[in-house]
Amino acid sequence: MFEKFIRIEGEGLIKVKTMELTKALPNLKILLDEPLMNYTFTKTGGPVDALAFPKDNDDVKALVDYCREQAIPWIVLGNASNLIVRDGGIRGVVIMLTEMTTIRVEENVITAQAGAKLIDTTYVALDHSLTGFEFACGIPGSIGGAVFMNAGAYDGQLQDVFESADILLADGTIETWSNSDMHFAYRHSTVQEQPAIVLTARFKLMAGDTVQIEKRMKELTELRQLKQPLEYPSCGSVFKRPVGHFTGKLIQDADLQGLVWGGAQISEKHAGFIVNINNATATDYIELIAHIQKTIKEKFDVTLETEVRIIGEEPK
Repeated sequence: MFEKFIRIEGEGLIKVKTMELTKALPNLKILLDEPLMNYTFTKTGGPVDALAFPKDNDDVKALVDYCREQAIPWIVLGNASNLIVRDGGIRGVVIMLTEMTTIRVEENVITAQAGAKLIDTTYVALDHSLTGFEFACGIPGSIGGAVFMNAGAYDGQLQDVFESADILLADGTIETWSNSDMHFAYRHSTVQEQPAIVLTARFKLMAGDTVQIEKRMKELTELRQLKQPLEYPSCGSVFKRPVGHFTGKLIQDADLQGLVWGGAQISEKHAGFIVNINNATATDYIELIAHIQKTIKEKFDVTLETEVRIIGEEPK
C-alpha cells in the first residue's frame, strides 16, 4: 500500500508540473489531459498529461530542457502511425512534431524535418527527378519515425538512402549522426537505444527519369491499395517478418484470419494487419496480438516479434 501511495503521489506531482508547462513555455502549443486516440492511426489510446506541438528545433530543445530540469518524463510519437498507446495513457509529456514539416532539395540531397510525412517527401523527390525513394511512397509515417525504425517496404529500407540526421539528446545537446552512426538493422536504429529526438534528416538520392519514377510509385501505390486494409484504422504491419516465413501466411495457416477480438479484427484483406472495426480499445489490440503470438508459437514454433510499438500505461 505504501508503494502504491508513493506511485500515486509521484504521478500527481508530474501532473502538477505538466500543468505549469503552459506558463513556462507560453509560445508553445500544449494540450492538457488530451486523449491520444484522437491522434493514433488505430484510433485508440488513453490521455496524456501534456501534448506538445513544437514548431522548430528551438521549441523542441526548450521543451526537453524544461522536462529535464523538472524531472518530467517525455516521449516522441512521430505521427503515431506504427504505434499502440495503452488505454491508461501516458504520464508526462508527449511531443508530436507534426508542425515541423519543411522539406528542401539541394542537388541530389533532400533535407526534411522530422514531422514531414514520408509520402510527401517521396513526391518531392519525384518533382525533382530523384530516384531511390520510391519504396517509401506508401508508408504512412513521418520522417522522424521512419528514421527511428528504419522503415521499409517493397525491398527498400530507409538506410539505403539515409545520409545523416540532426539528433537532440536528452542532455540538450544536438549532434549530427551519419549512416554508420545509426547502426541500422531490420526495423532498428540507434535512436531506439536512448532518449533522443530526430530533428532533421538528409537523404542522398540519384538523378533519374521522372516518367519511370512516377510509374514505379504508381505501381507501388496500387499494390498497397490492393493488398492493405486502408478502409479501416490500423497500426500498419503488426509483426516483423520472421526469418524463413511470411507473417500473413502463418496467421492464415493457423485459421486466425478474420478473428474478431472486442472491436479489433485480424484483417480479412491482409492477415498481417489488425484493424479497428468497432470502437476497439488498445487492450483489444494488445490481447489479440498476444493471442496471435501464442497460437503461432504453439502451432509452428515460430516467435512473432512486434513491429508496432506498444507504450503507455494500463488503465486503472
